[in-house]
Amino acid sequence: MSEKSSSSGSDEDVDPESGQPVEFGGVLSKWTNYIHGWQDRWVVLKNNTLSYYKSEDEREYGCRGSLCLSKAVITPHEFDECRFDISVNDSVWYLRAEDPEHRLHWIESIELHKAESGYGSETSLRRHGSMLSLTSAASALSSASTSSFKKGHRLREKLAEMETFRDILCRQVDTLQKYFDSCADAVSKDEFQRDREEDEDEFLTPTRPDGEHNHNNNGSKEKLFSPASPKGINGIDFKGEAITFKATTAGILSTLSHCIELMVKREDSWQKRLDKEMEKRRRVEDAYKSAMNELKKKSHYGGPDYEEGPNSLINEDEFFDAVEAELDRQDKIEEQSHSEKVRTPRPTPVSPADVFSAIGTHRFANKVEEMVQNHMTYSLQDMGGDANWQLVIEEGEMKVYRREVEENGIVLDPLKATHAVKGVTGHEVCHYFWDTAVRNDWETTIENFNVVETLSDNAIIVYQTHKRVWPASQRDVLYLSAIRKILATNENDPDTWLVCNFSVDHDGAPPTNRCVRAKINVAMICQTLVSPPEGDKEISRDNILCKITYVANVNPGGWAPASVLRAVAKREYPKFLKRFTSYVQEKTAGNPILF
Repeated sequence: MSEKSSSSGSDEDVDPESGQPVEFGGVLSKWTNYIHGWQDRWVVLKNNTLSYYKSEDEREYGCRGSLCLSKAVITPHEFDECRFDISVNDSVWYLRAEDPEHRLHWIESIELHKAESGYGSETSLRRHGSMLSLTSAASALSSASTSSFKKGHRLREKLAEMETFRDILCRQVDTLQKYFDSCADAVSKDEFQRDREEDEDEFLTPTRPDGEHNHNNNGSKEKLFSPASPKGINGIDFKGEAITFKATTAGILSTLSHCIELMVKREDSWQKRLDKEMEKRRRVEDAYKSAMNELKKKSHYGGPDYEEGPNSLINEDEFFDAVEAELDRQDKIEEQSHSEKVRTPRPTPVSPADVFSAIGTHRFANKVEEMVQNHMTYSLQDMGGDANWQLVIEEGEMKVYRREVEENGIVLDPLKATHAVKGVTGHEVCHYFWDTAVRNDWETTIENFNVVETLSDNAIIVYQTHKRVWPASQRDVLYLSAIRKILATNENDPDTWLVCNFSVDHDGAPPTNRCVRAKINVAMICQTLVSPPEGDKEISRDNILCKITYVANVNPGGWAPASVLRAVAKREYPKFLKRFTSYVQEKTAGNPILF
């Protein structure tokens, strides 16, 4: 999935008049759902809003979705260098750019629009500077108070500080009291001496009736008013004021100490209440986080992070459960459709045996011959003497063996199955396995297929897409399918037929991003064994037995847990063999035997 590098703006483009970023648009790959996966969409960034359209030509029909970027969270993906996610509450967009540079370009543009939207932008701060200052000051004060409380400055510590300050204040008051007492004594002595001198002057100097003094010869002014009050200068009683100050201060301290004592008595109950509230808050926060995680998991379940891959958020157990549930669902649908479907007999013409025994002259003829010889040499060998092969399934005549092989973390286990089916010949089994005209009658895992090229009467190139089994990625296969009659080297050899399917490349079916291209090398070898009929009776289907050897080497591509792949193979291969052989018995019953 790639991003076309067309766009209508850049992250440096800003409207000179308004100071706002201009519109920015381009093609990004957007995750749609687990069925359609990544799809190219035309994405537009304008006015703090991110919108997407199916294509640039369909903008006039309106957007298919939009996000307000004010509270959006942009998250570059940890592993995919081209992907970034945008989330607003429970809504998440998964987007992929063409390369890391384009991803960075988009992220910077989105951040620029978000910053200029009025939420935290510089223009917003300038417009609300005064309020910001007041708020900041209040926040700082609140932070300081909270920090002080969190540091453990309990009330008893404050009480100790108050005791210290009280002792200091008492000493200062005592010092002031001594100073005031000394000042008061000095003033009293001075006033007493002055009063004596004034009494002596009264006998020597005449006074006027109004109590004023005469001027002396030097023009100096004598006492014009009556003697000062015995309380001191300007009538201030220093000693009395000092006593009052001390008493007032002592009263304040006494009251404050009493309040502190009451607060200390109440502190324990307050602390218990606070602890309870803190515990309730912690439980609520934990419950909120758990609920949000569950909600996020449910809302994004089916997103690209839950797809098959080494970084999938689904663990192996969940992956297996999901795959098994999907396979069960498909089986149930197939059973319903099978019971409702009435197979219409379709004629399947069979070419002469000479055609199937010919090597052929097409461009893949040598490769086909090499595959046929390898399968005839190695696939028919007995499994008993090879300890690497493990018997994983045994049901009646059917046995399934597996040899565990991994390469670069991908499971490449070869599988081999043997089966014996009564009443059918090897030619009939291989014919129905190879003929694409009846493929959908017995194959339940294919979504669609088509013949890309017919090479000869017994060789074709087929492209087929398998049904999606979520959370695994969808697979497709491009392979050459050839059917051959193996010529007997002596008269005791059984009648043997073979169908081999192996992956090839073809310009008519290149790999796509929608599916993971699997590689296969599969062969079905069928040998017909005939028991002599009684007397002069003709050979019937009761006298024939088809011995089937099925081998499969599959590279599934992509990435899925090894345990899941092995469990699915163990489950599906026996079901396939039983379903297919039952189909052949049903189709051939009552028909002439095809040797």
